[in-house]
Amino acid sequence: MKLEFAPSARSTVGLEWEIMLADPSSGDLVGRAPELLIALEEESADERHTVTGELLTNTIEVTSGIGSSVAHAVDDVAQAIAAVRAATDPAGIELLSAGSHPFAQWYEQQVTDKTRYHKLIERTQWWGRNMMIWGIHVHIGVEDHRKVFPIINSLAAYLPHLQALAASSPFWAGERTGYASNRALVFQQLPTAGLPWPLHDWSQFEAYLDDMVRTGVMADASEVRWDIRPAPRWGTIEVRACDGMSTLPELAAVAALIQVLVEHFSRQLDEGRTLDELPAWYHRENKWRAARYGLDTRVIVDAAGGQREVRDHLTETIEQLAPIAVDLGCAREFASVTRILDDGASYARQVAVAAAADGDLSAVVQHLIREFRSGPVTSTHDD
Repeated sequence: MKLEFAPSARSTVGLEWEIMLADPSSGDLVGRAPELLIALEEESADERHTVTGELLTNTIEVTSGIGSSVAHAVDDVAQAIAAVRAATDPAGIELLSAGSHPFAQWYEQQVTDKTRYHKLIERTQWWGRNMMIWGIHVHIGVEDHRKVFPIINSLAAYLPHLQALAASSPFWAGERTGYASNRALVFQQLPTAGLPWPLHDWSQFEAYLDDMVRTGVMADASEVRWDIRPAPRWGTIEVRACDGMSTLPELAAVAALIQVLVEHFSRQLDEGRTLDELPAWYHRENKWRAARYGLDTRVIVDAAGGQREVRDHLTETIEQLAPIAVDLGCAREFASVTRILDDGASYARQVAVAAAADGDLSAVVQHLIREFRSGPVTSTHDD
């Protein structure tokens, strides 16, 4: 199967953010996306951003245009959220984002009436119905398809770092899971989700897709749901490992880290260097550790099995790659990764709120609503 990788400007940025719709009083999810999207999709048709539906009717997804910088893409998302609020505020609907809803039940949710979603649920059954998960997707432009898998294979070593920074699903269906990101382990139950297969060039990816399509596993490349994958239609590498970020500044910080890492590896390839890779079994262990312990994770960082505290390794990475962030115009967003390290990721804040409220998870939802409403930030890019 020959698959074209679309032309894309190097290190450009695209963002997707899945957002929950909730009742402002109870905090429970409300399946009102279809009624909102009739107008919202039409209104965004001529904008850089888009507003669309998702698997469940309790979710709206906002998407940026192709950003020349992180700030550019973030501004698109901010405008999209403002448009959504213009519809949800009068309708008495609140917005929040996290990897999971603290107490909502899967059997009370409705699947969006689209053929591809119904096919997914028909095939995956209980696990598909349990996909009450919300995430962010970060696209970074790559100018040459020959770079895609070397970069993916090296970037995979940083998936636990990204997962830890974004972890925001410590509760599931009313229970404390003991995990920072329960979403990470739930999502990988889908047949084409989870860590990427260790492919090494574009032809191997084409062969993989040929096998998957021929055996009826998937219809096309869009059904590859790896934690990090090529997005041939856009000419990007897409990172999908992260829980839904609870605030826009945190989304910007994680997007900047991903952009800088991709550019860092791209520059190494330009210099003729062979990129470092970890064995697949270390990736599996790192993913579980990050899901379990979040920013308290100790990650395996090299093929020899060397281990580092994820906070320390991130701090070192930020210091080393700061000049690239300056070159890309995302120095402010990149530096704000340290704020997450200092203040704690969303999962830790949610657990603290629950403890202060004697385990009342409705208080956690109200906390997430307040955090989400504290953004979007004011415009950071003139266009």
